[in-house]
Amino acid sequence: MFIDRIKVYVEAGDGGNGCVSFRREKYVPRGGPNGGNGGKGGDIVIIASSDLNTLIDQKYHRHYIADRGAHGEGKDMYGRGGEDVFIKVPLGTIVYDFESNTLLADLIQEGDRVVVARGGRGGLGNAAFATSVNRAPKFAQPGEKGERRWVLLELKLLADVGIIGLPNAGKSTFISCVSAARPKIADYPFTTTSPNLGVLSYGRYKSFAFE
Repeated sequence: MFIDRIKVYVEAGDGGNGCVSFRREKYVPRGGPNGGNGGKGGDIVIIASSDLNTLIDQKYHRHYIADRGAHGEGKDMYGRGGEDVFIKVPLGTIVYDFESNTLLADLIQEGDRVVVARGGRGGLGNAAFATSVNRAPKFAQPGEKGERRWVLLELKLLADVGIIGLPNAGKSTFISCVSAARPKIADYPFTTTSPNLGVLSYGRYKSFAFE
């Protein structure tokens, strides 16, 4: 068994700003405020998938940033929400907050998910602040910042393929040639004193581990 750990940066989208706007139409004096609210920023969501069995994709893609929400507009038009970003990981992946080492989730079943960074709330437009006392508010709220953090993904790997051979037969050399593993290689027997696990990727979202 081999424990694979990958640190990734996640940044949710900021919320859109609210809009300050007033209705201006012919024959409609004192139209009143009609500034729309800003859209919510996109979330970063980690999902467990049985299609994967390693964290090799996260090794080459360590920064995930979601879209921000669009700003509100006049005529009571709300801003569009930012699209969420989904990160697929293998079943059995444990998610930690890197700074505090707090356990965020243990994803063990197909479809298990956790929101690791929440998008910022959109700001309210001036139409939302209209009251019987203040009928023409000239202010709106800015959007909130999205959450951002480093998270640690930890996966306990069991090798899918075991390589068996005599001492000094070239097992470690083979692993170093077909994967990114770097075992100790020398010209004397029993160079490898502890198991070395390599991961071979083939096709899209396909890989297997060997030892």
